[in-house]
Amino acid sequence: MRDIQVLREALENIVKEKNWEWPEKAVIELPKDTKHGDLATNIAMTLAKICKKAPRAVAEDICAELQKNPLIEKVEIAGPGFINVTFKQSFWHEQVLLMESMKEKFGSLTYGNHRRVNVEYVSANPTGPLHIGHGRGAAVGDSIARILRFAGYDVSTEYYINDAGLQMRILGLSTWLRMQDLCHMPTTYPESYYKGEYIIDIAKEMLEKDPKLPTYPDAEDRCYEYAMNKILNGIKQDLNDFRVEHQVWFSEASLVNNGTVEKTLNNLKERGYVYEQDNALWFKSTLFGDDKDRVLRKSDGFLTYFASDIAYHADKFNRGFEELVDVWGADHHGYVPRVAAAIETLGRNPKEDFSVILIQLVNLLRGGEPVAMSTRAGEFITLREVLDEVGVDAARFMFLSRKSDQPLDFDLDLVKQRNLENPVYYVQYAHARIKTLLRRGEENGHTLDDKTGLDVLAALTDSADIGLIRSALHFEEAVLDAAKAKAVHIISFYLMDLAGKFHSYYANTPVLSGDEKTIKARLALLRVVATVLSNGLNLLGVHAPETM
Repeated sequence: MRDIQVLREALENIVKEKNWEWPEKAVIELPKDTKHGDLATNIAMTLAKICKKAPRAVAEDICAELQKNPLIEKVEIAGPGFINVTFKQSFWHEQVLLMESMKEKFGSLTYGNHRRVNVEYVSANPTGPLHIGHGRGAAVGDSIARILRFAGYDVSTEYYINDAGLQMRILGLSTWLRMQDLCHMPTTYPESYYKGEYIIDIAKEMLEKDPKLPTYPDAEDRCYEYAMNKILNGIKQDLNDFRVEHQVWFSEASLVNNGTVEKTLNNLKERGYVYEQDNALWFKSTLFGDDKDRVLRKSDGFLTYFASDIAYHADKFNRGFEELVDVWGADHHGYVPRVAAAIETLGRNPKEDFSVILIQLVNLLRGGEPVAMSTRAGEFITLREVLDEVGVDAARFMFLSRKSDQPLDFDLDLVKQRNLENPVYYVQYAHARIKTLLRRGEENGHTLDDKTGLDVLAALTDSADIGLIRSALHFEEAVLDAAKAKAVHIISFYLMDLAGKFHSYYANTPVLSGDEKTIKARLALLRVVATVLSNGLNLLGVHAPETM
């Protein structure tokens, strides 16, 4: 990124001095072949019309000025007017010093300018344990928060507890019925009750504490309260063990009980966005392109999830957040424009102040074959089962190894393999391998100072050395792109690429042989690469091991 920034600033100065306008279609990028230099730009071709000159003539003017830049070694014109730029090796050596000095802060940005962002994720109904799909959403949401903080945003993380709707009443009823069944009382199960074995465990636990409980007039309410708290505590423990942070656990019921929902709906009604019909309350979502208006309060008096969601998003803005990021399952795709419309009625710009990250399904495999349903949960594979089998690092990395809106094949056998075919191992081993090299170097008398001098780094002259510096330096660009797109996979893709560059470098470049200066220079470079790998893994919530 810094190489691109340096060239961009140099080109902007040239354009300004010549009274040209910066062309929108000007691009600075890595050349397809590194033999053509460090960076390439099409600026001369995009300026040709403005300058009323042939592209190559414009390129010649620009190259003449770029050649005066003390950081640039060589400038060449290619084809119809592309400009290839090669930096001096001293420029790259200085970047090593920069990365070395910043250490764990390298890659951090001020891009977010302390903009207050609320990231809400997982938010599963506390009606059962988290399943593997929730795990992917948890990893994505937590890592998005880490990336945005690293990019300069002021981030708060939140879990929205759906504790006020029909599903919670069904949870209480299901637990109560199971309790009656265990006491050999006549029991009829409705079709919609929860069938998981965890419900039986909760019912047994309650009976052990109070055998007479099924006979109490408020038994169903007690079952609801106990079961919800039991499940919610389990969810909190699973997320904590998964290294997932939620600073705020926000209750949906609190919005109803303190009158926030009613106040929000009345406000919308006063401004003409809500109306009553057929004893129900409706939101005019057709005003925003929806195919039909949506119910907020049903004719039986019960609020819909949509009503609470409008109040919840209004509450988040009222708490001072400037931007809301929601992480939802892909099945909520059709719900996005509806909530965006509601946010617009709150006086916010949903295109700038509201983002939804959709999480696609996870297909759990073992040796390439689909895994059978969990016997414990009855209907799904729990996150806890996956963590117990493969560990936190493997689970998090695999969840984040693909775009979140694409289905993910998660092979349990693959992520437990200790070889370079396993993407988790591939990246972690790169870090551990460098740490081993640094230890061996020190054992052989090649001790590095805390701060490397440019005189030592001057020994980095091989194209492989420069290429590895460039790859490490572009971590900043990956962080910026990930923050802008709110896309965690950009970091995992970058780490896979950097690890690959290192493994190739290690295989082809003698690190611990040669003259003393070259050995120390390469060890200093690898120390920086290890820091970048560690910083990137930290954004994914994955450990960077010292040994493997």
